[in-house]
Amino acid sequence: MSLVGHFGPDPVRCEEYGYGLGGLDGILVLKYASASHLDFGESRQDLLHQLYWSPDGVLAAWHRRETSFVGSHEAYWVHRAVTHEVRAGDRQTVYRICLREVPPALAGLRAGAVPIDAAAGELIREIAASGVEVRRAVAARARIMTGLGPPADPGHGPENKGTGYAVTVARTLSRDPADPRTLADWADRLHISVKTLQRDFVREFGMPYSRWRARLRLRASRVLLENHQVAEVARRVGYATPSAFITAFTREYGCTPGRYSTPAPGRARWQDA
Repeated sequence: MSLVGHFGPDPVRCEEYGYGLGGLDGILVLKYASASHLDFGESRQDLLHQLYWSPDGVLAAWHRRETSFVGSHEAYWVHRAVTHEVRAGDRQTVYRICLREVPPALAGLRAGAVPIDAAAGELIREIAASGVEVRRAVAARARIMTGLGPPADPGHGPENKGTGYAVTVARTLSRDPADPRTLADWADRLHISVKTLQRDFVREFGMPYSRWRARLRLRASRVLLENHQVAEVARRVGYATPSAFITAFTREYGCTPGRYSTPAPGRARWQDA
């Protein structure tokens, strides 16, 4: 089944491929193509676990108060009945894989970025096509399940202690880390004082607004560096000059951005067919 047309944050195309859906070993793959951007919005699937993967761009995902930026060598896992948001960029392909079983390496994980190996990625693209036999797709599903690794940081963070103002700002910034608005701008928009918003950031995230925004931008940059030059990444995450970005990056991670601009050994830069 295919949906064609562009509707703002909706896809220009959505294709659906389902195999063995009556059993635990079934798999449903939804393949989306974006134009300007693709926003899945806040959602919760109570029956199926979900895996989001894009071979040609970055995904921004939100769960509770945690923002994740997911590159092509990772996928975003969401356990069923967990509320989340996922957003993709322009001219991007996104696969949404729905499963009844939890992959062995992801037991206990509610939501988060997880490694996906090249073979699993190729199999996802292979079965997201017409004419694939059910037996072949179910076998591919078993390999996809084993191609997912445990998250690097499975922690879920502290319990919510704030008023919700900081979360509102954080959710918006996660969609556009380069947003130039200051703390005062956000406070004015929310009709609260600057001190109130700053206190809420400290309660929610354990740090002031400026520090939280800087860390968000740098986390996004590490993913973008897989496919973009340093100067372009600096612009996309909100730095006025590449030198300012390099200085901030080196101070945070102890190395220059160049370390992240080259794929690790054995990793290919996938291009979607």
